[in-house]
Amino acid sequence: MIRRPAKIAPPKGKLGVLTPGMGAVTTTFIAGVELIRRGQAAPIGSLTQMGTIRLGKRTEHRSPAIKDFVPLAKLDDLVFGGWDIFPDDAYQTARKAGVLSAEHLERVKPFLSSIRPMKAVFDRRYVRRLDGTYLKRGSSKWDLAQQLQEDIEKFRATSGAKRLVMIWCGSTEVYMKPHRLHRDLASFEKALKQNHEAIPPSMLYAYAALRCGVPFANGAPNLTVDIPALQDLAQEKRVPVAGKDFKTGQTLMKTIIAPGLKSRLIGLHGWFSTNILGNRDGEVLDDPESFKTKEESKLGVLEYILQPKLYPELYGGFSHVVRINYYPPRGDNKEGWDNIDIFGWLRYPMQLKINFLCRDSILAAPLVLDLVLFLDLAQRAGLRGIQEWLSFYFKSPMCAPALYPEHDLFIQLMKLKNTLRWLRGERLITHLGTEYYD
Repeated sequence: MIRRPAKIAPPKGKLGVLTPGMGAVTTTFIAGVELIRRGQAAPIGSLTQMGTIRLGKRTEHRSPAIKDFVPLAKLDDLVFGGWDIFPDDAYQTARKAGVLSAEHLERVKPFLSSIRPMKAVFDRRYVRRLDGTYLKRGSSKWDLAQQLQEDIEKFRATSGAKRLVMIWCGSTEVYMKPHRLHRDLASFEKALKQNHEAIPPSMLYAYAALRCGVPFANGAPNLTVDIPALQDLAQEKRVPVAGKDFKTGQTLMKTIIAPGLKSRLIGLHGWFSTNILGNRDGEVLDDPESFKTKEESKLGVLEYILQPKLYPELYGGFSHVVRINYYPPRGDNKEGWDNIDIFGWLRYPMQLKINFLCRDSILAAPLVLDLVLFLDLAQRAGLRGIQEWLSFYFKSPMCAPALYPEHDLFIQLMKLKNTLRWLRGERLITHLGTEYYD
């Protein structure tokens, strides 16, 4: 049983943000934070910065800002570092990514230029469409993991950070299933020393973070920290973990629309989804094995939300197809099309068509910020292991082995806010409302 903390440690000092992968998402996040700190932009999309939380009865009219209700780190206290397979500084990377305008980038050019990546752990067997040049060398995966730990501690010392959080913003690795060596920490560490192929680079970062007592979130659909060995390590080190796969474009729409269809008991024959994007993520996903990892993440959403075993007449045997196409001219501006074949009263057919022209990194950047601040809060509150209350941010939310993940965006948000109420000793809100009519 998780006990509510009697006290949450205050967020004193600097909070270091470490990102494996300093590409479009990371540089958009860092540039955005700096622009917001200077009062030159608004933190749109960030629950921690713009969201409110209702407390008590509706008649009490108490709805403070979340950042005023729970003791979050201030944006001014954030310092940044990370690793990448290319040596470009954050400004050069942001320019190549093409997400932010030249006007925005020029305003923060000196700041971004000062952020240079550390050499990355990379293996082309796990991300086949990229060929990194700025890489660590080591005699074994164990050796590489030790080098990452040294990087973490060096960054802690040089940046002056009192606390750290690591967010995986790297590429999608090839599809992997849990292996027997993932079952416990001893087996995992032995496999590190043996260079076992069942340990991809993302697991090395997660292992290094947890060994150093650093909270870890997985922004990609990789297996990474979703294994018993690393979850046990998180418990042992009293470190919170969360994941996986940032919920940004098409899947975000699914977790909004599917709960609405189910709530009205509208049937589903099929849901066809296709995307085009041209950024580094699109290039990586052009590899069938990396796409399979992403596909597994995207396909599970409807199954869990619609619960066909409970509603076989409405959702039994529906067809769900997902396609992602790499189209270089589109850059970071992803476009998703959804064709949804539904049926209603007397089984008469209907359709929904959705065309979502989104900006992938613009949607992801505020999620990175929220996860950094909430994971830091979780650690200061003494929470450890899987933080299911952060499911709101992920396509494939982590949860306890005996549970199924909750994908409904509105239930996820209720769970997140109730967790914040619980942390602060406020009454949980059920929306029953009978007290107004007694």
